[in-house]
Order: sequence, then structure tokens, then C-alpha cells
Amino acid sequence: MVIEERPVPVVRRTRGGTRATLVSGLLIAALVPFAVLTALRLVGYDGNTYTIAALALTPYAGIATLILALLALGLRRWWTAAVALVLTFTIAAMVLPRAFANEQKALGGKHVRVLASNMLGGRADPGKIVGYVKEHQVDVLSLTEMTPEAVEALGRAGLFEILPFHVLHPAEWASGSGLVSRYPLTPLKLSGDSDAKQPSASADLGDGVRIEVVAVHPAAPMWDRHAWVAEAKDLPYADAEHDIRILAGDFNASLDHSLFRELLTRGYVDAADQLGKALTGTWTNGMVPPVPIDHVLADKRTAIADFKVLETPGSDHDAVYAEIVLPS
Repeated sequence: MVIEERPVPVVRRTRGGTRATLVSGLLIAALVPFAVLTALRLVGYDGNTYTIAALALTPYAGIATLILALLALGLRRWWTAAVALVLTFTIAAMVLPRAFANEQKALGGKHVRVLASNMLGGRADPGKIVGYVKEHQVDVLSLTEMTPEAVEALGRAGLFEILPFHVLHPAEWASGSGLVSRYPLTPLKLSGDSDAKQPSASADLGDGVRIEVVAVHPAAPMWDRHAWVAEAKDLPYADAEHDIRILAGDFNASLDHSLFRELLTRGYVDAADQLGKALTGTWTNGMVPPVPIDHVLADKRTAIADFKVLETPGSDHDAVYAEIVLPS
């Protein structure tokens, strides 16, 4: 019996096949970090310093995954395109509602105009801040990263002639904060261990109406993640047992951080989110696109009449302004 030997076929990967595999691999690798980011956002886990920073860029991640989806479709990588589109729609579902205003309650109480400005270690233009106070008839001004020199510069610019009442805790570089008001202020201690850095006060608006305001500035998470969490948790709840409360300042957090969303569950609404302006960035270091980490949070018993982001020369933060309507 003769057994015929047949040659074993040799499978060779063509150059085109190798290139196609490489392209597919690169597309999948590009999607992985966005998939991780989306998962963190969905489960409400801020994670470490790097993921906290990445979560602030969630709206831009939606744009990136859409670009990857279109690229994958153009290259006929159907499954990769499908995954990219799922990520895009998931991020869009979380982010796009911030571009639409919510209906506000019809309230007949006093209007309170609040401005919050991070002065970047006192470098912000004091004349510009005072100009905004005049233009918008600001009642309460929250200042963070306020140095002793900045207080003097604001005084020379005429701030304390317009807003004569204040609770100021100036300090070198980033730790100084304060409240300046048109109305008499009584210092409070609403922010626990971080009270010196996040001062609070009760403002007497007249006619028996008082509000409580906190100048907010928890630590930047890239420098101290644990202090960021602790100082944010120091911030008070808003409830019917107290006067109307307002938190205003640099939160070092956006709506894509679970830490910030937890603050909202304490009885507050984000003024920007209420008016469909919560996608407008307020901070950038020049290397990343603007992200919205400066906020005015108002007691949910109030209504929001106006919100603006105002460019502030000299600072890496824009100021934020809100007009809040109190209940009768």
C-alpha cells in the first residue's frame, strides 16, 4: 500500500492582513480608556487622582468616542464602531440634559445676586471683579484663593464701598477665602474642620429674611485627594430647619464627579444646571479644555432667575454669577 504524501499548506499573513489587524487593535486600544471612564461615571466611583481628573473631561470623551465611531465605520470595523457608538450615546445621555433648562418655581420672595470668583492666589484683576459687582448689582461675593494683598487691591478698587460687610480669611496662595456682602453678615461655622478655608456667614436681607452662605473651596484633588473628599463633606445640608443656604465658589468638581452629585442630594440645585448652562467651562490650565468646576448651589426651595460665566483676567478661573429667587 502506497501512502501519498501531500504537502502541508503554509498560511502566510499578507501585508494587508497585518495592517488590518494593527488598525483594529489601535481602534480597540483607543476605546478602552473611554470605556473605563464611562463605567466609572455610571457606577459613581471617582477613584484616584488620575480618574478624578479624567472624569472632569467626560463631555469631551463623548466627542472623542463619536470620532472613533465614525472612523471605525469608515474602515468597516463594524463591531468596534458599535461599541464606540454605545459609549457615545451613554455619555450623551448623562451629559446632554445639562444643556436644557428646567422649569423654575414661581416665587415671590427677595432676589439675591451671588458672584463667586477664584482669584488664583490673588492674581485676578480686582477692577474686573468690582466691575462685575457693579454691573450685576451683586449682593454677596464669594472669594477664594484670596491673599492679604488681594484684599488691599480690592479695597483700592472700591469693593468695600459697594459691599461694606465682610467675613475675610485671607491667606497666602490658595487657602484664603472670604465673603463680602451688601447686607450685614454674622459669621457662622457651617463647614466643620475647614471653616477657616471655607468661611460661612448669615446675611440679614431685611424684613426678617436671612440667608446662610458658604465660600466653597475644597482642596484640589490632584494635590490632595483625601482633603478634597474631607473638605467637600464638611459642607452643610440645606433643609427646612435652617434659613435658605447657598454654597458658592470653586468646588474643584463637576457634575461628573459622584462627590459633587452627593452634595446636590443634600438639598441643593446647581444654578447652571437649572438654566441649561452646566456645560460651560469655568477653569482651564491651558493644557486641557475648559471644565465647569465653579458653581453656585442654591437651596432647592429657591428658584434660579439667571446664571452667567464671566471671564476674569489674571485668573485661571472664570467667575460665576447667579440670581436666586427666595420663597415668600
